[in-house]
Amino acid sequence: MTESLDDTDWAILAVVQTDGRVSLTELGRRVNLSASATTERLRRLESTGVITGYRADVDLARAGFAVLAVVRLKYPGSRHEPLHALLAERPEILECLRTTGDDCYVLKVAATSMASLEQTVNDLAALGSTTTNIVYSATLPYRGPARGPVEG
Repeated sequence: MTESLDDTDWAILAVVQTDGRVSLTELGRRVNLSASATTERLRRLESTGVITGYRADVDLARAGFAVLAVVRLKYPGSRHEPLHALLAERPEILECLRTTGDDCYVLKVAATSMASLEQTVNDLAALGSTTTNIVYSATLPYRGPARGPVEG
């Protein structure tokens, strides 16, 4: 699908990633399209799976999650169902990425306290070796891609 995204598609993506609640009229104004052309393009981006959903960005600290951590997990073996079950039951695990290298998974964990984080890490450690890093701040919060891939 990447090859068929043009500059207007990327402009639409940039706007909706910044403001997912923008009206179609305003979105069209920002990308220089009519409301109907904007609607058609947005629906195509959704139906082809380029846009997979819309969400609210939540200030974790204000929502009661005072501690943010990145946990790396070395997972022995190839039976990953126990990890998948833990992920399904633990909403404080915000993200889990399968990675290459020494660690098998990198997880983003939001906790209400250090004790809560400790319990989550203990549960993960029952599955394999963990390394935990506390996040001081987000120097660059997630922003999504704003333009096509750079060829190099």
